[in-house]
Formats: sequence, structure tokens, C-alpha cells
Amino acid sequence: MSASKQDGSNIVVIAALLANLGIAVAKFVAASITGSSSMLTEGFHSVVDSFNQLLLLYGQHRGRRPPDEAHPFGYGRELYFWSFVVAILIFGVGAGVSIYEGWAHWKDPEDLRNPLVNYIVLGVAFALEGGSWFLAVREFSAANRGRGWWAAVRQSKDPAGFIVLFEDSAALAGLLVAGVGVWASHAWNDPRIDGLASIVIGLILGVVAALLAREAKGLLIGEAADPAVVAQVRAIVSARPEITAVNHVRTLHTAPQSIFVAISADFRDTLTMGDAETLIEEIETELKAAEPRLSSIYIRPEKQENAALLPTTPRA
Repeated sequence: MSASKQDGSNIVVIAALLANLGIAVAKFVAASITGSSSMLTEGFHSVVDSFNQLLLLYGQHRGRRPPDEAHPFGYGRELYFWSFVVAILIFGVGAGVSIYEGWAHWKDPEDLRNPLVNYIVLGVAFALEGGSWFLAVREFSAANRGRGWWAAVRQSKDPAGFIVLFEDSAALAGLLVAGVGVWASHAWNDPRIDGLASIVIGLILGVVAALLAREAKGLLIGEAADPAVVAQVRAIVSARPEITAVNHVRTLHTAPQSIFVAISADFRDTLTMGDAETLIEEIETELKAAEPRLSSIYIRPEKQENAALLPTTPRA
């Protein structure tokens, strides 16, 4: 991962971690004073988010280890594993606890108390989460100029950025739901509404977790590089007069900023073995200069009629 992208991703995760730790303490204090179910749920939500950010930082740290004999292409995809774990935790712990707490307070509601503390904490939490969300949006937008948000998420190879963005968005939505739940409980003098708000928060977290798990799964099992990168590689190789055809260009992200590429090309029949070796070295040098993220390049001389082509399938 390049230094600038790595630093930007780290800043986003660390900012979210610090915000969530402070917010979690405030929410638990407010919940103990007011007995609010949705506030207690929001406290658990912030704890889960804080733990998730620690896992992302751990994954980034582990993923920077250099290649060795056991992992010749490096450890970059370890970040993808921990991103998948984060998605499961959001679903299993965040959403599960929220729905359980909401159901428990719906069946056995607590007496209503002065909601002022809840409103103060929700306001402070919204300001802190909003700051973290703004930073995440700025970094994510800067890294994906010219793309729509959803397309950027689907094509992104750095899960740390979009996971924090999704988490912060879910947190802001949860705070709004919690605020409405506290207000409605007092407005209609029905504490069960506060429990219902917790269930809604849990459903929001469940939807976000499902989306994150889908994206993390794709990265974990291996995704190709951006089509523009593939086209650039193909164009550079095709431009060589010694190459009569580029059969295929297959890529795989081994880390957010590291790409393995395998190229099958039909070399001119009159090319000697020595000339072919020199040509391959020159192509590799040109490719790495054009796209620094190409960490491993494999070029295979192969007759066009013998090259196997992959079927085009939509991403699941």
C-alpha cells in the first residue's frame, strides 16, 4: 500500500476509534441514569464499532509484512480476512444485541425518567460521529473521484475505508432512531417505543453487516484489478511488434495496493529464446513504471489457438 493511501486509511480508522470510545462511555452513563433501552443499545453499538476499528488496524499492520517462503505474494489479504470478521461481528454482536435488548424492553419496559441526559449525549455523539463520517467521506471520495458511491464501494480494494464509512453512516442513522425513540416514548408515555427503536437500530446494523460481508467476501476469495488497469496492461503488451496477440490478462489483488498479473501472449515465431527473455524483462519494466501496484508479473508465451479463455460471469 502506498504511503499516502495507507496514512489516509489509518487516519480514518483511528479517528473513528477515538470517537467511538468516547461516545460509548457517554452512552452507557446516560443509559444507567435514564434506563433508556435505545441508549443502552447505542452504547453496545459504539463498543462493537470500537472493537471493529481495532481489528482493521490489526489487519492493516499484519498485511504490511513482507513476502516469505510460506506466503510468496505477501500477507496483504489478511486485511480482507479481518474485514470479513468485522462484518460478522456487526451482524452477530451489534445487530443481535440491539434486537435482543429492544425485545426485552418491549416485553418488560422500564419506567420513564428525565430524558435530558439522553438528548445531551445523543447531541454530542452525533457531533463526534458526524466528524468521523465527514473524514471518512472525504478520504473515500478523494480515492474514488469520478465514480458513484455504490460503484466505488463495489470496485474498492481497500475495505478499511468503506467499512468505516458504512459504520459511521449506520451510527448516525442509529442515533437519529434512538433520539426519535426517546422523544416518542415520553410524548406518548409509552416506554415500549424505546425498545422498538432498539429493534430498528438492530435491523439497520443487520443490513449494513450483510452489505459489508458481501464486499469483504469478494475481496477475500480474490478479485480482479480495475478494468482500466487490465486495459492498460493489455495495451502496453500489444504495442510490442514482437507480440502477435495478447490472449488474456488475468489479475488478482493480493493487497489493496498490490496486484498480481498473469499475461498470456503469442510471440512472433521467429523470436529466439534469448530475445524472448529480453523482451519479457523489458515489458515487465515498462508495466511496473506505468502501474506501480503491479507487484508480481508473469508473462507466458502461448499460441493464440491454445490459450484458454475465461467465461464472463457477473459478480455475485
